[in-house]
Amino acid sequence: MYKRQTPDSAIRQAQAELNTLYDSFTAKCGLINSRANALAFQDDSSYYLLCTLEELDEEKQLKRKADIFTKRTIKPHEVVTSVDMPSEALALSISEKACVDLPYMQQLTGMDESALIDGLQGVIFRDPVKSEWQTADEYLSGNVRQKLREAEQAASADPAYLPNVEALRSSQPKDLDASEIEVRLGATWIDQKYIQQFMEETFEPPYYLRRSIQVHFSPFTAEWSISGKSQPSYSDINAYMTYGTERANAYRILEDTLNLRDVRIYDTVTDPDGKERRVLNSKETTLAQQKQQAIKDAFSEWIWRDPDRRRELVTRYNELFNSNRPREYDGSHITFSGMNPEIHLREHQLNAVAHILYGGNTLLAHEVGAGKTFEMVAAAMESKRLGLCHKPIFVVPNHLTEQWASEFLRLYPSANILAATKKDFEPKNRKKFCARIATGDYDAIIIGHSQFERIPVSMERQERLLREQIEEVTEGIEELKSSRVEHFTIKSMERTKKGLETKLKKLLESGRKDDVVTFEELGVDRLFVDEAHAFKNLFLYTKMRNVAGLSTTDAQKSSDMLLKCRYIDELTGGKGVVFATGTPVSNSMTELYTMMRYLQHDTLQKKGLAHFDCWASTFGETTTAIELAPDGTGYRARTRFAKFFNLPELMTLFKEVADIKTSDQLHLPVPEAVYHNVVAQPTEIQQAMVQELSERAAKVHAGAVDASVDNMLRITTDGRKLGLDQRIINPDLPDDPSSKVNMCVDNIYRIWDEGQADKLTQLVFCDLSTPKTGAPAAKAAKSVAGNLDIPELHAVESQIDITLEPEFTVYDDIREKLVARGIPREQIAFIHEANTEARKKELFAKVRSGQVRVLMGSTFKMGAGMNVQDRLVALHDLDAPWRPGDLEQRSGRIIRQGNRNKQVHIFRYVTEATFDAYLWQTLENKQKFISQIMTSKSPVRSCEDIDETALSYAEIKALCAGDERIKEKMDLDVDVARLKLMKANHQSQQYRLEDNILRHFPEQIEQNKGFIAGLQADMQTLAEHSHPQDGFAGMTVRGDVLTDKENAGAALVDAMKEVKGLEPVPIGSYRGFQMSLTLEDFGKQYVLTLKGKMSHRVELGKDPRGNLIRIDNALSGMETRLARVREKLDSLYAQMETAKAELGKHFPQEQELKEKSARLAQLNIELNIDDRTLMEAMAEIADSEPEVRPAVSAKSERPSVLAKLHAPLPQRDSHPKQNETEKEVR
Repeated sequence: MYKRQTPDSAIRQAQAELNTLYDSFTAKCGLINSRANALAFQDDSSYYLLCTLEELDEEKQLKRKADIFTKRTIKPHEVVTSVDMPSEALALSISEKACVDLPYMQQLTGMDESALIDGLQGVIFRDPVKSEWQTADEYLSGNVRQKLREAEQAASADPAYLPNVEALRSSQPKDLDASEIEVRLGATWIDQKYIQQFMEETFEPPYYLRRSIQVHFSPFTAEWSISGKSQPSYSDINAYMTYGTERANAYRILEDTLNLRDVRIYDTVTDPDGKERRVLNSKETTLAQQKQQAIKDAFSEWIWRDPDRRRELVTRYNELFNSNRPREYDGSHITFSGMNPEIHLREHQLNAVAHILYGGNTLLAHEVGAGKTFEMVAAAMESKRLGLCHKPIFVVPNHLTEQWASEFLRLYPSANILAATKKDFEPKNRKKFCARIATGDYDAIIIGHSQFERIPVSMERQERLLREQIEEVTEGIEELKSSRVEHFTIKSMERTKKGLETKLKKLLESGRKDDVVTFEELGVDRLFVDEAHAFKNLFLYTKMRNVAGLSTTDAQKSSDMLLKCRYIDELTGGKGVVFATGTPVSNSMTELYTMMRYLQHDTLQKKGLAHFDCWASTFGETTTAIELAPDGTGYRARTRFAKFFNLPELMTLFKEVADIKTSDQLHLPVPEAVYHNVVAQPTEIQQAMVQELSERAAKVHAGAVDASVDNMLRITTDGRKLGLDQRIINPDLPDDPSSKVNMCVDNIYRIWDEGQADKLTQLVFCDLSTPKTGAPAAKAAKSVAGNLDIPELHAVESQIDITLEPEFTVYDDIREKLVARGIPREQIAFIHEANTEARKKELFAKVRSGQVRVLMGSTFKMGAGMNVQDRLVALHDLDAPWRPGDLEQRSGRIIRQGNRNKQVHIFRYVTEATFDAYLWQTLENKQKFISQIMTSKSPVRSCEDIDETALSYAEIKALCAGDERIKEKMDLDVDVARLKLMKANHQSQQYRLEDNILRHFPEQIEQNKGFIAGLQADMQTLAEHSHPQDGFAGMTVRGDVLTDKENAGAALVDAMKEVKGLEPVPIGSYRGFQMSLTLEDFGKQYVLTLKGKMSHRVELGKDPRGNLIRIDNALSGMETRLARVREKLDSLYAQMETAKAELGKHFPQEQELKEKSARLAQLNIELNIDDRTLMEAMAEIADSEPEVRPAVSAKSERPSVLAKLHAPLPQRDSHPKQNETEKEVR
């Protein structure tokens, strides 16, 4: 039974009235969408609604009046007042109240509460903690292990909860066993007692040191520290040989490993001007990193060995990370009151809306073009109708605000929306606009990304957050002090605190600006963010060093977004933020953590993953390689995430918020894509230039070229440019008819000609050689990457001395050739020429209508949010983009709903034997990796990550030669150099072991035996001269025998006056021991030495009685000293046995070294490569005259990458201190 709706006769009467009003207005003032009316209505927030009354053609003339003049465009809200079945009542309750509302359901059915509950047995459950009824899909999802414990406890008191227990037991996730869980050394969910246990069992520190070498963990900083790590003696085999090196002992390496840091060894060198700087010691670092790997391997073998430990850790892991059951959302029952009845949402869109309404914060991670706009609009309007929110705000890319407004009104024609324009955020209008948001009752506010950033969070809130952080840091410092960690750790925390206090002081001094409307005052309680990947550059604190893909710089807009998300979280209990992006992971898995910080703040806190290092240690692993720096200035240690593991648990956690939908699931009505790989053969000039790149790489690698003149980054960029067109390098070179640019021109013209009748359009993507419209030629040319339209490279440009390039661009070249063939110039456009929002909008309209039929641009300017798909039939990828996410955004422009073509063509152009093929391959591998993660199915347990950067020397040589064997030879160079270094180190360790067994250990053992005998004799002496009961044994001072304690103490203090320095002054005897006094610590401290067979030192004070107590305490402490010496003797015997066991052991990788050396020799013969080391090649360069240096023979320019490890890297204009080089381990 439904409530009545407005009759058709009343609707027709209103439509007739609207027609009359519209006709009279247009007759007098012209079209509502005309420029004059746009200016007249610019302050009216309802103008966008008025604009939808007209449908315009390509010429901006009236095509027809909108449907509202003739049809019902608003679906009336049909409220059902009665139903027969409990299940129907439940569906209505969810639809109308967004919860299980039993009184409302009783009203609908006329049944009493118990009858309803019986009828919905197994479909609804009463939550014992919240004391509310929930649907099965809500109650049997989330942390079901915790819910089961709660239900069991409730059922023990009330049998009514037994069905809950039964249902939850069947919903428990399958327990993982040890073989499925990957544990990394440094994972913060592992108790520190196990790390202590591992350290003691593996490194076997002497018993007398075990109390002082302790593992500590600070939950506040997520930092591990090992106290007393420098105490083991140099003769400790495990600490300095098996698991450590001379420069970094095992405990120091273990501490670095726990903190996810690769161990690095630095030397300090002094420049001619006396300035000291630290230089990476590549040889010592490589050795230390081998030991670091040995410790990691030992931990992997040790961790699951003990059954009790295994059981406890597996239980803890399952409890922490394997307790969640993802919720399935069904939106089929949602009615969407007020929505345009002509539009029907797809199943995945309905389910996404249900996720937003009934779940918490949401990330709509749907394929590009899956209809995320309508999902967010429908969710906002339903949330408002159900009373879940009152004023939602939509934050969208700046150029899409108008498009969003029209899409919003297309779906909900009667919606009251406020869309911001650029003018609204000019300083004079900003306050007025914000006041309109705050005072108006809008269904939605639509605002641009940069405009949103200009609305500040209140000063009070910023102050409170800063004070909370300062408080947390202060607690952290106290915690660290109580743990007695290293001083520098506390110092770094104190620096953090000081920085926060400075920020707070600046904030308070700036004073409150009364005229600014703050974010909190807007009354916004739902936040929708479109293209959310624009906010992924969020600062994170990590102890890891220089890890590729980790941002330690702070983008202001991202920090601002985090602040506002936290505010909405507090307001809504973690249910008010919705992010949407087609590419949540565009380049690195670490972007997942950023998304989780925005949307799952509380979940990360509960799981102990709030700190990035905790997250990384549980789900990721880094590797470090010593490689040549891209600028050619020497070696650098490069760390990157190489592997991610425990992925199903990570993705289960992530899918609490992420609604992931891939193209294989959606079956969207998009055109079928036909891919064409167009391969161009290189010209002779290109081949020669590629060889020149190879020679340049060799010179940079050999250190024969100054980094400011040439470096690996320049070579990589030149390689990319050369793959596109040789004229970018030198415009005077001939234009090859068979180049990929000309092949692209042929394809564009052919498709243009074939599509004349339907005005079919094409896109050309090219990130290199972009036009700089309106800039002087010299300025336009100044770019390290050949006019690369990539923001990531701006930072690099400032560090490189750039020479001016001519103003040839591929864009102009293609346009001129197409015009010459007969395509009208006005049908070809560059996105760069549309430099304002109005021009962009106009250009996109022309492409949609077919007036512009070829649009060229870069991924950066022509990617996300550009909807021109209507007539697109072909897309040309002229060069490889930088990230897989870019590739997805490119293809998403054409493979999109709304494209009238059933089949589209994507052309990818590659020049053979240049860098092109390699770059496409890297992109493909990276995309495969991301696809493994961002899948709707259950992901693999672990997967390898792929890195892409400036190409390495080995890759450049292999690409230039077009022979994969060169890459193999280069990799073998690295491995053989490393293995030879390890073998040399193994041999030197064997000699050291031999010396220790023959000389060091016997000497130490004899010395400690002597200590034991001496202490035993002294203890016998002490026993023979004990104090009489309640008496004093007497003391001789300066010849006087004193039997009274007071007198003896006073005489001792008086005797101090005779002592002048470090020369011992005999003063008498006490209990069988001769006494002498010295004055130490620069005349500050008197020390009494009691001499028997051994010496016993006591620091004296000014109190006579106190001094006598100190002397007796020192003598009675001999027993403890004896126990310690015995422990040390036992430890020496144990170390001697360990040394004997180690002595004579063969180098463990001997076979690997033989095989790799043999294969390397074979490759050198096959490739006719001289196998001289880099050291020899550099010596040859050094012997030549300076001006002759670059002209080194080709064979000496092909050195092995790590051959420099055999000798220190020569420093330009710097001189290491002789025999005084400061050794530092960081």
